[in-house]
Amino acid sequence: MTGAVGRVGPPTGKRPPSAAARRDPAGASAAVPPVRPTASAGAAATADRAGGDLARRATADPLFRLVAYALEAAHGRPPAAVWSAPYAFHLGSPGLVAAAGWPTAAAAAPRTDGLVRLSSLGHPADGCDLPLTLSGPPPAAPAWAARPYAVLRALARAGFGAGGTDLHVQGSLTGAAGLATAEPAECAVALAVADVHAGAGQRPDRERLARLLAGALPDGDDGLRRAVLFARSGRALLLSAEPRRRQRYVAFDPAASGARLVLVAVRGEAADRPRELARAVACARRAGALSAWPPGQGREPGRSVLVLLPEARLAAVRAAVAEDFRDRGRPVPRFLNIAVAGAARREE
Repeated sequence: MTGAVGRVGPPTGKRPPSAAARRDPAGASAAVPPVRPTASAGAAATADRAGGDLARRATADPLFRLVAYALEAAHGRPPAAVWSAPYAFHLGSPGLVAAAGWPTAAAAAPRTDGLVRLSSLGHPADGCDLPLTLSGPPPAAPAWAARPYAVLRALARAGFGAGGTDLHVQGSLTGAAGLATAEPAECAVALAVADVHAGAGQRPDRERLARLLAGALPDGDDGLRRAVLFARSGRALLLSAEPRRRQRYVAFDPAASGARLVLVAVRGEAADRPRELARAVACARRAGALSAWPPGQGREPGRSVLVLLPEARLAAVRAAVAEDFRDRGRPVPRFLNIAVAGAARREE
């Protein structure tokens, strides 16, 4: 989108993370020992895990309670673990990615019979039971289940969960919001499955999982996956050409500097979206926006743009964009506030 990419934003200071900016375990993940699963360790170690009672815990996040309950309702057994993974986005400056304070969740329970049972509230009529084969063509499956199955197969080849898994996946956003949905779901699935098939006290090796995902689904956005796995609240992750190098971060916390980050997603036909996005950016800039950029890599026409603006101009920018679209008889774009959040985590 020509002219849409601007500066990343002003340097920011530190502040306590908000409720929307999820807890951040990624900074310590490099110190966690790699998971070394055995054929029986995962199934034997899950009885005392906290995932099973999450559906009935009144203080838990409603999304995670729902995912835990949905797995039990669909497959007749509680989850051994529930993991959340944030949606992620690229910044206007090359090589920078960050996580958004909106999660996808995956609930998992281990099996020992070589079967995977997949379900999602987003596809209530398309749950499926599939044999977990390690080679050859994958079995026929609903379209939504193809990528989770590819993740399960790659993990099984690497020793994570060859016995099978019951899995339920659910996001807090749909593709209409304009953020990539595949990468956070893939990371949530990989973390949950690796977790429930590991020995007691072991946690998934995120670096290894990042490499497995890149190999299993090379058409995905590896930069977004790394943001999902390694992001920090109020920070942007600087991507490296050498993935095994220590993670590097730069400050990016709009709220701490009196700014807001808003995702603007247009509606309508795909062919019209580039023009409509450019129009939305122009309106936002006239109303006081500081910069704007697409959240993805631009491999195909997007439907959204991230807009950085002074907090005091939030209402004016939204009103200006909405008025322009209404006056032209076009559907008013969706506006979504974005907090710069931390990485994927296990929900206890």
